[in-house]
Amino acid sequence: MASGQRSNQLVVPQARKAMDQLKFETAAEIGLTNYEGYLGDVPSRLNGAVGGNMVRKMIQAYQQSRAGQ
Repeated sequence: MASGQRSNQLVVPQARKAMDQLKFETAAEIGLTNYEGYLGDVPSRLNGAVGGNMVRKMIQAYQQSRAGQ
């Protein structure tokens, strides 16, 4: 995706690189190996699966951090 097309804003802009890395790792886990650049040929169901799994991982990481306190 071109950088001019991003409409969502991160609360912490410095986290962009880490979020992109999480996105690529999650895509690879569900079988999307080349998840960079133009994604118009990727079905919305798969894009949604990437986003959903990212949220699951973030919630799990938060819960684990809270359980350790």
